[in-house]
Amino acid sequence: MSDSPANLIDVAKINQDFADKRPKELIKHAIETHGKIAVSFSGAEDVILVDMATKIDPNVQVFCLDTGRLHAQTYQFIEKVRSHYNIQIELMSPEQAALEAFTKEKGLYSFYQDGHKECCGVRKIAPLKRKLTTLDAWITGQRKDQSPGTRTEIDLCEVDNFPGAGEVLYKYNPLANWTSAQVWEYIKIFDVPFNELHNQGYVSIGCEPCTRPVLPNQHEREGRWWWEGGEHKECGLHASNIIGKG
Repeated sequence: MSDSPANLIDVAKINQDFADKRPKELIKHAIETHGKIAVSFSGAEDVILVDMATKIDPNVQVFCLDTGRLHAQTYQFIEKVRSHYNIQIELMSPEQAALEAFTKEKGLYSFYQDGHKECCGVRKIAPLKRKLTTLDAWITGQRKDQSPGTRTEIDLCEVDNFPGAGEVLYKYNPLANWTSAQVWEYIKIFDVPFNELHNQGYVSIGCEPCTRPVLPNQHEREGRWWWEGGEHKECGLHASNIIGKG
């Protein structure tokens, strides 16, 4: 289904209707509403989206951003998920020419000096844009408790303003109101596979050079881009989270 003006989604009504419903019910609604929809799987605890979605539609699209800098455990986990659910996982990689030009000019670790935004732009934002231009909607694992500086206001359903993604793009965040504890309760109850890095103190898992385990009482996003100050630990995949936040 293409979301032409005649088929625009009433986002406010969806947020109201599904406020007290289970995430799986919102995922079912999203899959049934949009013809071109995909689950974004990051290789972290949002694998439960894959678990829920494949129980609704075994052929649902699932994609993952392969930055070329993920931990070995994350690549192994992606393959484990592919096998466990007997699904295809589309790996979105950086455009080769752009990546070669970037690393030729800046090297492999420029983000430690001038910030992560440019590297994320090449390795994550551009590949995501390629994927989103093919979709009407996508499903993400964002939760309000993940980042106090940028994610506390996310809705279950949003009109996505991702730059250049298309005329109308919808984003579903079925886990928006869940806590990390609820996520792990689901993983244990339904025996959902998870990244082995979680057993090593990693909570929010991104690229290997930019992620480290968190200490007791640290927030999970403090393990990302730890050398940078500030609380807005975002790479730009969810542009609406950082609009107006500096």
